[in-house]
Amino acid sequence: MSLTGDFVPSPPAGGIVFTGCGLHAAAGLSPPAQPHGHDHPRRREVVVNGKRIKTIDVHAHCCVPKAMALINHPLEAPGLLMDDTSTRIAAMDAQGIDVEALSINPYWYRAERDAAAELIKVQNETLVEFCAGNPDRFVAFATAALQHPELAAEQVEHAVKKLGFKGVGVGGSVAGEELANPRFHPFWKKCEELGVLVFMHPLGTRELEPSGRLGGSGLLTNTIGNPLETTIALSHLIFEGTLDRFPGLKICAAHGGGFLPSYANRSDAVIRCFPNRVGPLPKKNPTAYLKDGQLFFDTIVFTPEALRHLIAETGPGQIMIGTDYPFPWTSTEVDLVLSTPGLNDDQRIAILGGTAAKLLGIK
Repeated sequence: MSLTGDFVPSPPAGGIVFTGCGLHAAAGLSPPAQPHGHDHPRRREVVVNGKRIKTIDVHAHCCVPKAMALINHPLEAPGLLMDDTSTRIAAMDAQGIDVEALSINPYWYRAERDAAAELIKVQNETLVEFCAGNPDRFVAFATAALQHPELAAEQVEHAVKKLGFKGVGVGGSVAGEELANPRFHPFWKKCEELGVLVFMHPLGTRELEPSGRLGGSGLLTNTIGNPLETTIALSHLIFEGTLDRFPGLKICAAHGGGFLPSYANRSDAVIRCFPNRVGPLPKKNPTAYLKDGQLFFDTIVFTPEALRHLIAETGPGQIMIGTDYPFPWTSTEVDLVLSTPGLNDDQRIAILGGTAAKLLGIK
């Protein structure tokens, strides 16, 4: 394996804004290097067994202030916003990330239908415009108003057939409702029909917060709350039969699928131990859904041993790299994949970008 390359500057962004280096500063970290003068940082190129690999990050955040303004949703911290991509491109170059698949954490799931329709229109059109201006470095997941399932299905169809999206982003729940609720079946049916990759990012387990169980030290609302919501959402999609009903669905769960892949055998065991209390049995053992091509997972599990275990539970073909940029959880996903034991070159290439390229239609 060798790593070489040169820095390539990016064109300025349009109507899209990234939360960036301020988060690094808040976390006590230095912001990514930026180009200055003639002393450009080198663009890291990832080579596996003599072959240059296109690396694709499926977990990277952005926002569209113009859309947020439609429902008066505040910016998380205005001082963190930037109106060009120089910091982001520099960070990608330093990390060895060639393409980011941008997503927006849903903040609109309680909006009324008309406002939600306009918000999603503005958001998706802005994402398309931005990616068209940076086609070698960015793709995006479309957004949809899941609280209005029929509208969401229409939005996904428009996003795919008219705007050219290859994926759609969703939260881990919809204003307190589970994604497995039958009322969301029209949305899942449309995603299956169109063959889009669904990127599922948690919004936290807010129903636990009033109890204080996630209070105190440790930022547990995020540290535990986010992966916990993903665990709950995936478990319902399995046990409520959503994945059986829509076998062509392809869902990528953030943060390595939460806690489910680490303890999925208990979900198998509950069927053996309490078969009369589980409800209608899924067609397969829960662990089988982790491996059958419906569920995918990003690499945000932090250590080679954790990634090795995730792959052992799911298979190397189910894993794609994610950085969570600009949030400073991790910036070494390429190295994580390269240092994880037990993988052959083809498997590393698939995780670094091959699988994401197929699912997102990236050449």
